[in-house]
Amino acid sequence: MKEDLFNFSIYKILSKDQSMLDQARIRLLYYGCILCFVALGALFISVYLQGLFYMSVTCATVLFCVAALFKYLTYRPDWLRIAHVLLIVGTVVNLISVFFLVQQVNLITIQIIILVIVFSFYMLGQNWGMFYSLLNLLPVLLFLVMQYDHNYFIDFKPEKSDESTSIIGVFANFILIIFINSHFYTAFVKNIKMLKENGEEQAALNIKFEKAIEKAEKSSAVQSEFLSTMSHEIRTPLNAVIGMSNLLMMNSPRPDQNENLEILKFSANNLLAIVNDVLDFNKIESGKVVFEKIKFNMVDLMHNICGGQIIKAEEKGLLFKLDVDSALRKKLLFGDPTRLTQIIFNLVSNAIKFTAQGNIWVRVTCLEDRHNNITIGFSVRDTGIGIKKENLETIFEPFTQESISTTRQYGGTGLGLAIVKRLLELQGLQMHVSSKVNEGSDFSFNMEFPVATEVAPAERKVQPPVAQPRSLVNGTKAVANGTVQTPPAIPVATEHADTLSSSLRVLIAEDNPVNVMLMKKLFSKWKIVPTIAENGERAVEILQYGNFDIILMDLQMPVMNGFDATIEIRKMPDPAKANIPIIALTASALFDIKDQVTSAGMNGYVAKPFKPDELMEKIQALVATA
Repeated sequence: MKEDLFNFSIYKILSKDQSMLDQARIRLLYYGCILCFVALGALFISVYLQGLFYMSVTCATVLFCVAALFKYLTYRPDWLRIAHVLLIVGTVVNLISVFFLVQQVNLITIQIIILVIVFSFYMLGQNWGMFYSLLNLLPVLLFLVMQYDHNYFIDFKPEKSDESTSIIGVFANFILIIFINSHFYTAFVKNIKMLKENGEEQAALNIKFEKAIEKAEKSSAVQSEFLSTMSHEIRTPLNAVIGMSNLLMMNSPRPDQNENLEILKFSANNLLAIVNDVLDFNKIESGKVVFEKIKFNMVDLMHNICGGQIIKAEEKGLLFKLDVDSALRKKLLFGDPTRLTQIIFNLVSNAIKFTAQGNIWVRVTCLEDRHNNITIGFSVRDTGIGIKKENLETIFEPFTQESISTTRQYGGTGLGLAIVKRLLELQGLQMHVSSKVNEGSDFSFNMEFPVATEVAPAERKVQPPVAQPRSLVNGTKAVANGTVQTPPAIPVATEHADTLSSSLRVLIAEDNPVNVMLMKKLFSKWKIVPTIAENGERAVEILQYGNFDIILMDLQMPVMNGFDATIEIRKMPDPAKANIPIIALTASALFDIKDQVTSAGMNGYVAKPFKPDELMEKIQALVATA
């Protein structure tokens, strides 16, 4: 509040920043000083007219002190200091009066002690209240004892005032005692009422907060369901586009047709990548990411991640250099290679996207080796467009790129770095960025891994994969038996066609006519004629009267969905039919889809759009072990 030397109003020294108790103390000092000033003025006039010199001087001195403290209060409401000064003045006056001026303990003396006790406890609390109370009480008790034993004598004749002075003093003291107690009682009651109101408001806020949490949880569930539905609706036609592209490319198209098909497939895969980014970010934001602890070799993993990226960089005329510390070659680490792949892949993809010419460096350095644990530094550096200093924070925000022109020129959702940052933060890690406009950027972070006791197998030459890493949204990863393997190249014509017999009996439960046509054409390439069921109920009926080697089950179908159909199949009395391998084919992106598939009794799932080889590998593996 603004200090004003000429202020005399209490309203200018009260503020909302002060607690209710402090405001009550300031009011007590303000109105108490006014009452004291009036009472002391009356006492001064009375003793002055009686010619009592020392009492007049004492009253005048105290009167001046009260006036000065009142002015100080209205200038700066330092109630703590003012309370101490008033108590010290009161104590001194009380002791001077008892030991010097009147040399006796009368009613006024007792009232002053009571005033000091009440005022000190209310204004300063228990400790200071006890201090000032004893400071006034003990000397008075000592005086009474000395007077009782006739041991108190000083060379000064006490002044005697008339009855009117005593009446004024007693009356003034009673008024002050009543005022102090009344004032604080009112403040106490008001405080209790306010606490009750605050409690009721807090209870109401808690109810609103609980409703808000419930609403947010429902909203989150609705959002997840919406994203799953949208994913299904987008992935279903994408499955047909990518699937038909693969089929056409299997038919040895002309070079110009093949070029068109490559563009079509590339565009569909880009759209799929965007869908995957949105779904994966939603999964991370909802806190449903669980980090694995499986064994992998860092050198193999980095070559697998960067294999396809090297080809992309070379297509743009960029020099791509991968440098992995040789100290990591024979070490098996425990961690989540899928999420680490996602982080590095996003950083490298960004570096290639925003670099028109120059170099891309990916470095993996062993920073500290403590035998059981190892700290590794990861760095992705480029010679691209760079980032302005003021934009270094915003680039990690979801759906955000450095500028609108950047988005228009380079495309993308702006989710890549947001996903990277969230994945690191969930592990307690931080991304460090240094960048200069038109010179390039360097993204780096450190990560600690437990080290396995066994040594990694002998180093093998890793061939760069042609295909991009599989979707991380649906949990599919290049991991087998706890060790990361090199993802196989995906050729246009599958190598498994010659290994499958035309006698393989396949039942496909699928309601989408485009997908049905796609599956028929795909299986015809393998010389297999599948049986089609338009919903889950029909699939159960067909299986009851026929024999099959495997079922491909769509999850979202009319009449009966894939989950319920699987549960019914597992209840069949014939063990051969009850235990038939079932692969879920789903375009859904629910976070717990893998758990749902397993709980329903299915043997695995393939996400749409799927790669022909991926589907055939699963069919072959399950039929062989059935």
